[in-house]
Amino acid sequence: MSLTLVVMAAGLGSRFGGTKQLAVVGAHGEAFLDFAIRDAVDAGAGKVVLIVRSDIEADVRRHVEAHHRGFDIAYVCQDAHGPVREKPWGTGHAVLTAAPEVDGAFIVINADDYYGRSTYFALAAEAPHLGDHRALLAGFRLDQTLPEFGEVSRGVCGVEGHELVSLVETHGIGRRPDGTIRATDPEGILADDTVASMNCWMFPHRLFHDLEAGFAEFVAGNHHEPKAEYQIPSVVHDLMAAGEVTVGVVPTDEPWVGVTNPNDLEVARRRIAEVRSEG
Repeated sequence: MSLTLVVMAAGLGSRFGGTKQLAVVGAHGEAFLDFAIRDAVDAGAGKVVLIVRSDIEADVRRHVEAHHRGFDIAYVCQDAHGPVREKPWGTGHAVLTAAPEVDGAFIVINADDYYGRSTYFALAAEAPHLGDHRALLAGFRLDQTLPEFGEVSRGVCGVEGHELVSLVETHGIGRRPDGTIRATDPEGILADDTVASMNCWMFPHRLFHDLEAGFAEFVAGNHHEPKAEYQIPSVVHDLMAAGEVTVGVVPTDEPWVGVTNPNDLEVARRRIAEVRSEG
């Protein structure tokens, strides 16, 4: 069974102030997406699709070709699909644009997050068993996804056994002085081992059909809203509610590493050096 890695690299990176997708975090000039490509290919992915914007495509191509020679990598420009507007239409739309380049099950990730080598192996091991109405989500421990400073938003997962039953976008999550993890919206205390989504999924090819139908409906209802976004978690929620798909949670103990602002880079570089040497 073919397996494709789909990397969402079309974000604007407004808070970062530059092309965050290519920010150097590795000792040999690697960006986050380079570790993802390397690890997914080692886990069995036979193809990589990079979703980019037209204005950064050439830069991304130059970077990727310098780090990954001789591998099947395709590029699609999210802004070349669908109605034109300044802000991208969201992660659901981004994945939909990759449809012509994918012919089987596929893993979806953000370009500016580090998910860990074993995460790709765990998902890839399940690919041969993935039916048309089954998806998988990599479930991270919440305490492994927190930055050293500040607060973040995370998808907080309700899990029964290994099945996803709810996914709540939760904001203002951070470690407080008393050692607890607290969120401001919805407000509450969260356990260290709460399962968090970092937008690392595996889907069957049939999801493209659902994305296409859903995006047409979304645009019809939101074409005058310049900031409305068609997001993967919302699509998955609706499919689960309709009984069209079940979602298994594949647990991972890998630490997440990411950047939001330029001052996060030094911390990210240190963490990447630590986790790659441990691996």
